[in-house]
Parts: sequence; C-alpha cells; structure tokens
Amino acid sequence: MAIVILSRGKCGLSKCITRYMVAMATADLSVIFCEVIFHRIADTYWWHVSLPYTPVCKITIYLASVTVNCSVWFTVAFTFDRFVAISTQKMKTNYCTESTATIVILTVSPLVCLKNLPLPFAYTSYRGTGRELGCFKLVHFYIHPEWIVFSWAEQLFTPVIPFCLILLFNALTIRRISVASRVRRNLRDLSGGAKKKDQEMVNRRRSVVLLLAISSSFILLWATSVAQFIAVRCLNVFMHKAWGNPLEGLENVGCMLQLLSSCTNTAIYTVTQSKFREELFRVLTYPIRCTGKLFKLAN
Repeated sequence: MAIVILSRGKCGLSKCITRYMVAMATADLSVIFCEVIFHRIADTYWWHVSLPYTPVCKITIYLASVTVNCSVWFTVAFTFDRFVAISTQKMKTNYCTESTATIVILTVSPLVCLKNLPLPFAYTSYRGTGRELGCFKLVHFYIHPEWIVFSWAEQLFTPVIPFCLILLFNALTIRRISVASRVRRNLRDLSGGAKKKDQEMVNRRRSVVLLLAISSSFILLWATSVAQFIAVRCLNVFMHKAWGNPLEGLENVGCMLQLLSSCTNTAIYTVTQSKFREELFRVLTYPIRCTGKLFKLAN
C-alpha cells in the first residue's frame, strides 16, 4: 500500500525523494518475503515442502541477503541525497533529480547482487539424509583465508559501513541546518519579516524530519547487530559461541531488530507526513466510496 501511495506522487514530496521512498519500500517488502517468511519462518514450519531442498535453500539465502543489503544501501543513498540537497547548493541542481535517483538505484541493485554471489557456495546439504536437504555452512567458511575475507567484507558492507555513513551524513546535515536556520532567521529579523510564515523553512523542516526519522530508526535497530559484530570479530570469540552464551542471545536480538527495521518506514511515513496520511485514508476508504456509488446507481 505504501508503494502504491508513494508512486502516485501526491504526498507533497519531490520526485527524487519519492523515487528513493518507493525503492526503500519495495526493498523492505522484499525483505519481509525473502528473509522473514521464506528463510526464517519456512525453515522452521514448512520443512515438509520443497523449500528445505538444498538448491532452493541456497537461492532463498542468497535472495534474503540481497534484499537486506538493498534495503540498507537504499537508506544510505537517500541519506546522502538529502545531505547533498541541504548542504551543497551547487551540487543539488545536478544530483538531486529523479534521473540521478534512478541511476543510483539501478547501480546499487546489481552491485549488491554481484557482491552476494559467493554466498550460496558457502553452504552444503546435511550429511546422512540420502538426498540434498537443508543448508549447512561449510567448515572452510571459518578456516580458509578467502572465506574469512568474504565474511569480513560481508559484515563490513552491511551493516558497519552504512551505519557509520548514515551517522556521518546525519551529523553533517544537522550541523548545516542549524547554521543555515540561524542565518535565515537573522536575515528575516533584519528585514522585518519575522512574523510571516517562512515556507522554505517549512519545506526544509518536513524533509529533515523524514530524513532523521528514517535514519534514526535504522541506527537504533541496527545498533545491536553492529555491537555484536564488534564483540564477535574484534574480541576473537567467533569460534566460542554456544547456547547460553550471551553473544548468542545478542546475535538473535540483533537479527530480530534488523528485520523489524523493514517494517518501520511505513509507520514513519504515517507519523511524519500529513499528506501521506491523507492518501492512506483515501486508499482505505476507496472501496467504501465505490460501494456507495454502486448503491446510488442501483437505486
């Protein structure tokens, strides 16, 4: 529903922002299907269907990783776009356009797909079943240098580097906004227009609220995964995880929160954007209005 509403372009957002919003909503929906339903839930409850077969399982793991990576890097791209729009006026005209947003999205997607290509080859089927069932990580994944490098690159690519980039862009954006707002307020005071409503500041505030809400949600929900990565990799306890180990619980909580981040953006749109709420209300009440018109025609 969020994809449909945003695609209509009636939420008071620029075409550039709308394009990123649609891409993020699509990626989040893909995460729910590929990662949550087909990977997490199906692996536990739908073991009797074709999903547990190793080739299908490998494809599911690959798609789950791709969708999560796309969701994360679309958020980074959106954050950088808003940073450019607010901080660098010269670059804004050429970069913050619908065509540039499309190019960025179409560039990020295949790069993410290529980056995750080795992942299915890190899994094999369970032994002793007589046929290819399930997905089990190869021992080589933890021993061979090339797999260790891939494991580090995978974790750094998502979520450590995006986490740091979003923090950096948000800090620079907030600093730029505070300086620009102070200068603009002083100029309005000198010109005697302090009592008039500043539409430019209203539009900028609406864009900034949306940016900070989405970025802050990402940072809060991915913070546990980043902390778990630092604890496991940097403290050299990767091979000592076991049931009852606090790091195991931290990993499970981090996974739950990072998957929850795929469901929060729609709620953020609803809370921060009044026009999105209006469009959502129109979509929800559309069947009722159509039914009323049919009754009137019938009578």
